[in-house]
Amino acid sequence: MAIREILTVPDPRLKEVSKPVEGGVTDDIRALMDDMLDTMYDAPGIGLAAIQIGVPLRVIVMDLAKEGEEAQPRYFVNPEILPLTEDKAPYEEGCLSVPDIFEEVERPTECRVKYLDYDGNEVEEIATGMYAVCIQHEMDHLEGTLFIDYLSRLKRQRAVDKVKKIKRLKQKSAA
Repeated sequence: MAIREILTVPDPRLKEVSKPVEGGVTDDIRALMDDMLDTMYDAPGIGLAAIQIGVPLRVIVMDLAKEGEEAQPRYFVNPEILPLTEDKAPYEEGCLSVPDIFEEVERPTECRVKYLDYDGNEVEEIATGMYAVCIQHEMDHLEGTLFIDYLSRLKRQRAVDKVKKIKRLKQKSAA
C-alpha cells in the first residue's frame, strides 16, 4: 500500500470522465482501493475518487467515522446513484483536490446507491445525511465535476487562484 499524490485544481485530469472498471473487482482494483484509502487517511479526508490520484476509473473510497471512532472504510466500484427525493439541503463541502476551500452546496438529502464492494459483491442501499452528501460529491468526481463547479464563476475562480497560490508558496518553501 502506498500514499499517492492528490491532484489539485486546475489539473485538467480532474475534469476527465472516469471509465467503468471492466472484469469486476480484481486484486489490482483492491490494491488501488487500498492505496486510495491510505492516501485519503493521510490527507486527511473522508472520501476520495480514483481520478483524484490520476486514475480515471469509477472507484471511490470513503470513511465517515468520526474522530475517536473505529475506522469504517467503504469501497465503491462502478457506483451508480439515483436521487430518491427532490428535497435538497445545503451542506458545507470541502475537497482534497481543492484544499482549504469550504463552500455550501445544495444536494438531494437522500439517494439510492448501487455498487460493487471490496469483495465484488453487488450492493444497493439508501444513503441519507452525510453519507448522501459524500457519495454525491465523490460521484461528481467520476463525471469530471468538482464541488466548486456549483459555485458562481467569481467564487470558483477565487478558489482556484487560492489553491494555486498555496501550491506556489509550498513549492517556494520546499526549494
